[in-house]
Amino acid sequence: MNIFKISSLAFLIAFTSCNAQKNAIVAHRGAWKKNNLPENSIAALRYAIDLKLPGSEFDVWRTADDSLVINHDAHYNKLLIEETNYANLIKFKLSNGEKLPTLYEYISAGIKNNKHTLLVCEIKPSELSKERGQKTAVATVETIKKLKANKNTCYISFDYDILKKIREIDLKTSLQYLEGNKSPKEVKADKINGVDYHYSVFQKHPEWIQEAKENKIILNAWTVNEVKDMDWIIEHKFNYITTNEPELLKERLQAKK
Repeated sequence: MNIFKISSLAFLIAFTSCNAQKNAIVAHRGAWKKNNLPENSIAALRYAIDLKLPGSEFDVWRTADDSLVINHDAHYNKLLIEETNYANLIKFKLSNGEKLPTLYEYISAGIKNNKHTLLVCEIKPSELSKERGQKTAVATVETIKKLKANKNTCYISFDYDILKKIREIDLKTSLQYLEGNKSPKEVKADKINGVDYHYSVFQKHPEWIQEAKENKIILNAWTVNEVKDMDWIIEHKFNYITTNEPELLKERLQAKK
């Protein structure tokens, strides 16, 4: 068996046993803060991989000319991504000199020499229409499959219909919902296998934590940056914890061993 197949098998095992994971760190927009790297940059992704973090999250938009790009906000240098061609966006460099990465470039970098870091792909709801968001989702999944990275990737979104569309075209991939307005039983009914909510949602609905565990629904919380909130999530044994402070969270986890 070659190295790539071994790596893919390892990720597949991680997916099928994801509920066995406890308090696995996901770097929010990559590991950027400590080294002052641009969020969602390839450099931040590679640093998360170098730290051997269990996961690294990133955000996908589709440009006016159908390029899939990595950026958190709807605007990049005051240009609305969905109404701007890619060539006009890359006139503006990231703060470290990188150009705005395409999804293809980002995933290609993310699977290189990476046997441990899950790529957590957030597909942004379209600012223009629900249908456009779903088409972006389909194009994203197709690109990731083309790169043979589908076993290394899970998908998250605030748009429930985006996740349902992905489930239509991929029965096996891991999906997590972000909005925080549905119970674990509700998402399970729609074949979505994770809830990735702001930690305050779980503090308001602590019963959802046990409900998720009983229904084998992945538990993830964002964006957990303060020690007191980290400690609360750690105590409740979530599967994943998404944070801008992966180094601090690693320290908290080691302190509680």
